[in-house]
Amino acid sequence: MSLKSLTMLAGMLSVSAGSFLQSDGDQVPIVSDSSRRPNIVFILTDDQDLHMNSLDYLPFIKKHLIDQGTLYKRHFSAHNTNVTDIFPPYGGYPKFVAEGHNENYLPKFLQDVGYNTYYTGKLFNAHTVDNYNTPHAAGWTGSDFLLDPFTYSYLNATFQRNQDPPVSYEGEYSTDVLAGKALGFLDDAVAASEPFFLGIAPVAPHSNVQSNVISNGSAHDPHGIVATPPIPAERHAHLFPDAIVPRTDNFNPEKVSGANWVRQQPRQSAENVAFNDHFYRNRLRALQAVDELVDSVVSKLEEYGILEETYIFYTTDNGYHIGHHRLQPGKECSYEEDINIPLIVRGPQVPEGKVAEVVTTHQDLVPTMMGLAQAPLRADFDGLAIPLTEEDFGDAEKTRHEHVTVEYWGFAASEGPWGYFGRNESFVFNNTYKALRVVSKEYNLHYSVWCNNEHELYDLNTDPGQLNNLLHEESQASSLLGLPIEKIVSRLDSLLLATSTLCVTHFHRDSTVSISNNKFELSIHVARWAIL
Repeated sequence: MSLKSLTMLAGMLSVSAGSFLQSDGDQVPIVSDSSRRPNIVFILTDDQDLHMNSLDYLPFIKKHLIDQGTLYKRHFSAHNTNVTDIFPPYGGYPKFVAEGHNENYLPKFLQDVGYNTYYTGKLFNAHTVDNYNTPHAAGWTGSDFLLDPFTYSYLNATFQRNQDPPVSYEGEYSTDVLAGKALGFLDDAVAASEPFFLGIAPVAPHSNVQSNVISNGSAHDPHGIVATPPIPAERHAHLFPDAIVPRTDNFNPEKVSGANWVRQQPRQSAENVAFNDHFYRNRLRALQAVDELVDSVVSKLEEYGILEETYIFYTTDNGYHIGHHRLQPGKECSYEEDINIPLIVRGPQVPEGKVAEVVTTHQDLVPTMMGLAQAPLRADFDGLAIPLTEEDFGDAEKTRHEHVTVEYWGFAASEGPWGYFGRNESFVFNNTYKALRVVSKEYNLHYSVWCNNEHELYDLNTDPGQLNNLLHEESQASSLLGLPIEKIVSRLDSLLLATSTLCVTHFHRDSTVSISNNKFELSIHVARWAIL
């Protein structure tokens, strides 16, 4: 994400935030019977969608990961989380360091239990050629980071290795450069004969952002197009000439939908739709080099004879929308396209070819990896270990809760020539909200509260495109799940009472809560803890 505060793994941070309410029991580390602790490879793409079928265009990922591992169908991004697994500050690498997290996150935890740790690619936003060494990111045995303002420039990347000064790779394709660095770190890891963690974070399929229009996450030229379609490797530029954004019910709908600024979007013209289809094709093309990267990593692990003792995690920081709810390309909303994302895991005892329905989130990743490393789990972790084995899945059906919360602070800026400071000037200062997903076999709800006093409630079992806001004045809904809709909302509000982390909360005698974010006000009825 070009404007998120921190990325996922060593930041695991973006422009919004999420938490997960899960098991009632204690956290139990995942441990193998083997005395040899497993290796962990973590591959993190940037802005990859699940709901526009990007995985259908990645044959190596299907061959090596989906067919040989488990696809988690109900995995949700946890924006603005970090690998401390505790809710982090907003503000990029400088704030991450200032808050003391540089000595208190995943690579440090793993090194404490004897792992070598390696990382290449994007680590944080606002991690720049000027501040990379004040201080260096801690916890890495070997590192080669992408640095702003060149992070999102596919043909003009700058990397910074270990304690060395930054090096420009102008004219070379960023994902290919990164793939070579990842394979080099694999060689180093195997030579060291210790269990290892390797993080690989290409920027694809993020939009292309030239270095002359972005610095520390801010645009220099407010009248220029900041985020343009991603650039594929030349060998992939001809692929998928007929691919278009899937025409789901919520794609450029005739009737307005959503809330706040989303509801104000004009219907996209034929020219706009055609360009966005091109944008979509270039996302698919840019992912092909990532697909090849996965193939080369798996082949290298197999060559060294360690594939079967290595866990491979593949995911992304957040999802993406193009045309849904009439929106220009972007990812700042709480709708399903933006928060329900790919997660694939391959490794010892992980079922092959399984599609898991269990609800998981990014905050579960750190406890999962800590458990695999046989490291002590911390009481301040917000997530719990992801089920990996058939036994785990059986236990999860009995113990895991089904609630995911997502927060977003600040502005929204759409991408492409019709977005951001483009033709529609779709730069929105108040995109602050808190949202809740409740998912089970019986119900499938989305509830959001915006810092402009608007609320949304969707039943995704009957309205998967989230087009019918049951709380909008046009809706005639009076009941849901056999209960009065007010009772449902009361229960959902109870799960959002931690909104003091989002806005300033004031309790009143009339049993309401006023929440303010600068000049924005909203009200939430104090929950009565009604049971669904």
